[in-house]
Amino acid sequence: MRKLGLLPRIIIAILLGTGAGLIMPDWFIRIFATFNHLFGQFLSFLIPLIILGFIIPGIGELGRGAGKLLGITALIVYVSTVLSGMLAYGVAKTTFPWLLSGASGLRASNPEEMLLTSYFKLDMPPVFDIMTALLLSFVIGVGITFVKSNVLLTASLEFKEIVGKVINAILIPLLPFHIAGIFMNMTQAGEVAFILQVFLKVFLVILVLHAVVIVGQYTIAGILNKRNPISMLRTMLPAYLTALGTQSSSATIPVTMSQVKKLGTDEEVSNFVVPLCATIHITGSTVTITSVASAIMYINGAPLSVSTMMPFIFMLGISMIAAPSVPGGGVMAATGLFQSMLGFDEAMISLAIALYIAQDSFGTAANVTGDGAIAQIIHSIKNKWQGKTRAVKASE
Repeated sequence: MRKLGLLPRIIIAILLGTGAGLIMPDWFIRIFATFNHLFGQFLSFLIPLIILGFIIPGIGELGRGAGKLLGITALIVYVSTVLSGMLAYGVAKTTFPWLLSGASGLRASNPEEMLLTSYFKLDMPPVFDIMTALLLSFVIGVGITFVKSNVLLTASLEFKEIVGKVINAILIPLLPFHIAGIFMNMTQAGEVAFILQVFLKVFLVILVLHAVVIVGQYTIAGILNKRNPISMLRTMLPAYLTALGTQSSSATIPVTMSQVKKLGTDEEVSNFVVPLCATIHITGSTVTITSVASAIMYINGAPLSVSTMMPFIFMLGISMIAAPSVPGGGVMAATGLFQSMLGFDEAMISLAIALYIAQDSFGTAANVTGDGAIAQIIHSIKNKWQGKTRAVKASE
């Protein structure tokens, strides 16, 4: 199983969980329900630590960069991320009522009592709540950039490494078993067919939105550089296909760098923007997370109100900047927002993770391809700055 990627393991877990839910006795399913309870409690305990571990060094390192170029890159990435989230929310709000017709309030009509319960309960309370973790992360992260504390930055980077090891060594390997247990329980409760149908529809919407976002990014880059966006996209195709296989923006950096330079991007810009965007530019993941969150809220009868979703999207933009560029990193960084801002319970968070992981390759490919557009936009801005500087010197 270790030789398989995360996506194949998730698919196998869903199939096995669904099959076991049809044939296995209740006592067997309750074993998995017990495991799910323990896993969910451990995840709840980790969420504030994940927020601290990712956001503090993310903000702290961002403030140590190359001045004006870093600032404009981070601003463009944030705007791109937020606009992508808004697009996904707008599509969800307008299409889900008919695309997922009859789904709203399903869980209200099929209450929790239909699911088999754990054999025992073991509470693992977090050290502090989600909002405290978010505020503390911002205060410390911004503080590091102002006081230039190498000690705090180094400590936060080491803590980030610890949290990353816990995710990669415990959460990710156990996640397929957790998802198998969820689908096993939902199958015996008679909900799984509906959930899978919803997943398929949302998955197709996400793929279309990825394409729209990528085309939009390259249209802007093409206009600024007076180039054909389709030709630029064709040049970036090897990076897209590589990211489909690696599921990691960081692992795709060599290919992304090579293709970005083939676009004619300034070498200094390429060397700076590509590694930076591999960490902070995650528009494909933002589209997915927003769409998944909207779908889960809709099937649970929660309103997709602007007052709820817009603050979530703005905060998601910050969380995505701090997300690790590894498989599943985006959704792990967003779990705290699911719980604190959208009111997700353990089952809802697990479903969100499952659907996110199912398309993670495509989300990563969209992220990586978009890096080329960001690099070209920064390339255009740098050329204009240099042009103005030369004009000033010439006038003198």
